[in-house]
Amino acid sequence: MGSTCANINMNTDEIRQLQSYIDQSRRIVFFGGAGVSTESGIPDFRSVDGLYHQKYTYPPERIISHSFMLDQPEDFFAFYRDRMLYLDAQPNAAHRKLAELESAGRLAAVVTQNIDGLHQAAGCRNVLELHGSVWRNYCMDCHKDYAIRIITESTGIPRCPCGGMIRPDVVLYEEALDPDVMRRSERYIREADLLIVGGTSLSVYPAAGLTRLYHGPLILINRSETPQDGQASLLIRDSIGEVLAQIRPS
Repeated sequence: MGSTCANINMNTDEIRQLQSYIDQSRRIVFFGGAGVSTESGIPDFRSVDGLYHQKYTYPPERIISHSFMLDQPEDFFAFYRDRMLYLDAQPNAAHRKLAELESAGRLAAVVTQNIDGLHQAAGCRNVLELHGSVWRNYCMDCHKDYAIRIITESTGIPRCPCGGMIRPDVVLYEEALDPDVMRRSERYIREADLLIVGGTSLSVYPAAGLTRLYHGPLILINRSETPQDGQASLLIRDSIGEVLAQIRPS
């Protein structure tokens, strides 16, 4: 794979090339990160305005870790409710276009690092959530499932009638990714005839390592540089939503 385009600004030629790749593909896989949802008003972690650059008593990466949740659950849930839940966010142009591509039979799967559920809200059915979802919660003792309101309508530490702590079904720091989700993601990426990577710095592992399993044409849409820019068949440095909005599903 050689880089055929490294322009900073999106142009008509880039969109034409992207459309050509999509027109020739039948098993597209989209791999996305926080940048897909920032256009829906959900902040990421690593940008200038992201959570890593905000001031808290503890660093955000410590607060949303497994050990912190167990050791200081009240502080964990206070931060989680305040900074991790954006339940009023709506799908943007990128989410909607991917759902259109899936409906048109072009998109085989979405592999996402996001936990907001916006791909499903837009209509995507085959979404592999590497880091879980804020919409799912469960008791750590009896494993009973709970809807999001158990978190939003409670204060302090949410508890199950059995006495166990109810936690979000999201992958915290110090926790491993779900092996079944990883296996399925690996399979879809290996079998794809086009991989579109968007809205991610490709710096969070092991998720970012999945893209290296792919050896076909690679489309990379991201505002900032990534470690795989040099391997992209087409590199577009622009808004993922603005780019995908111009694509025809079929």
